[in-house]
Amino acid sequence: MQTMYEQMDTAALDAALADLTRQVDEVKAKGLKLDMARGKPSPAQVDISRPMLDLLSSGADLTDEGVDCSNYGCFEGIPSARRLAGEFLGLPADQTIVLGSSSLNIMQSVLIHYWEKGVPGYTPWSKLDRVKWLCPAPGYDRHFGITQDLGIENVPVRMTETGPDMDEVERLCAADDSIKGMFCVPKYSNPTGITYSDETVRRLTTMKAAPDFRIVWDNAYAVHDFTDTPDVLANVFDLAREAGNEDRILGVASTSKITFPGAGIAFFGSSAANVVEVANTLKVGLISANKLNQLMHTRFLPDLDAVRAHMRRHAEFLRPRFACVEEKLEEGLAGTGCGTWSHPHGGYFVSFDGPEGSAKRVGALCAEMGVKLTPAGATWPGGNDPHDTNIRIAPTYPSVEELSEALDVLVLAVKLVSAQLAREARA
Repeated sequence: MQTMYEQMDTAALDAALADLTRQVDEVKAKGLKLDMARGKPSPAQVDISRPMLDLLSSGADLTDEGVDCSNYGCFEGIPSARRLAGEFLGLPADQTIVLGSSSLNIMQSVLIHYWEKGVPGYTPWSKLDRVKWLCPAPGYDRHFGITQDLGIENVPVRMTETGPDMDEVERLCAADDSIKGMFCVPKYSNPTGITYSDETVRRLTTMKAAPDFRIVWDNAYAVHDFTDTPDVLANVFDLAREAGNEDRILGVASTSKITFPGAGIAFFGSSAANVVEVANTLKVGLISANKLNQLMHTRFLPDLDAVRAHMRRHAEFLRPRFACVEEKLEEGLAGTGCGTWSHPHGGYFVSFDGPEGSAKRVGALCAEMGVKLTPAGATWPGGNDPHDTNIRIAPTYPSVEELSEALDVLVLAVKLVSAQLAREARA
């Protein structure tokens, strides 16, 4: 579809360019300093978890079902925390491990383990001539960094409205045993906000792939709903077990956007065999994680019902911010042909696509006007968006007023860059 600027005659286009350039100069003169770069909870959101800090005083009972949380031991996590992990992940508690605050760190540790030692019964990945990893894109830049750091070749797979393009995923995996895994953010995916369909989840568990193929199932937004019609995700572990591929799924989650970012608790879950093997490796360097933090969390959030009630309070902060994004983009860009965007029911991001060749220029122009965005290209492996269209909008941290102003800047930048591209095509 053509943009409105491509449809203008040259005189009208030049007039539009002059007007848009004038508006940009006016915004630059304001000296704005606004940030939509990362998906962080706002300070007010973080504050709703402060009562948790009062639960462990010097006189508190520091035991959990007979486990002394003030001393060494209980590597896999205290009983109440493992039950909560099981509810989060959709697994029995004894198929979970509760570790530190970072699910990203768990992913890295497990993949390094396979890189150095291999999946049991198979060659360590580091000893193979070539190792590839599937990366649904647009996707999460920090995922891509883990495999890139190991020297694994990241292979992008286009995201669709139902998850990764499964025809492409199945074709690649069936034809190439050097593909050893795949990242998935299955609910409210970062940044598109889509939730994998039941059919996508089923196909991931049943498709032909290398015997040591592993899916990192990063369910980071499992409970991060903010509408009255939340998405429902199929239980991948049940489907994998039915397909005889229960070792394929490596589940992770955390409370980073539930309680305190960087100071929550993180979960790993998989088949019983995988959990034992991963635990045996991690035990070499860790006697136990912070059990007092686990105890504090489970006294504050003892089960998934309590988590969901807490998340309804988070939704009160998120809902107006995502409504602001929808309103500003609709008001500024609807009918222009200059952009499309996602309409998520939860999560932390909106995915925006402008005209081909626009994203890097839009990001640079926004920076000149005082608005910081996630770097263009970050949502693709290696920072290489093949069409240079995608921008990840992270609306959660700024106030609604700041967000509104930042979105006005984004809309203006998209319009000016779209007009410039239209004019350059006529040169």
